[in-house]
Amino acid sequence: MNSPKPPLAPFVLIALALVGLGDTLYLSYFQYLNLVPSCAIGGCEIVLTSSHAKFFGMPLSYIGLVYYAYMLCLAALLAMEPRSFALRAGALAYTGVGVVYSIYAIFYVQLTLIGALCQFCAISALTTLVLFAAALWHWRVTHTIMD
Repeated sequence: MNSPKPPLAPFVLIALALVGLGDTLYLSYFQYLNLVPSCAIGGCEIVLTSSHAKFFGMPLSYIGLVYYAYMLCLAALLAMEPRSFALRAGALAYTGVGVVYSIYAIFYVQLTLIGALCQFCAISALTTLVLFAAALWHWRVTHTIMD
């Protein structure tokens, strides 16, 4: 008897969460040492030393680290139970909130208020956008099968 092959999207979500973890871990390391990493586009120092780089005194990279760690756990659970409605909806909602925040952080805060762009923040925003696309893809594929 052939068992259906597992959906690919949860594994894509795991890979993307690891990319996000790597990006934010790198930034968190530098912020912990109170240093600014070198930046190919030149805006990182301006962004990372601005008053917008912290939320109630906590560097945003630490918050990003928690976001991607949670996303990794959620994606791992989704890989184990790919047809769980709660996990599928949770992944879609969680990544959707991440995309909304990324749009706010990149387009409003960095480009409008600060007038500079951090490449590591842009990588994180792009990773979050692709996470949302993968969560949406998984939702649509499993929605037609299950719901």
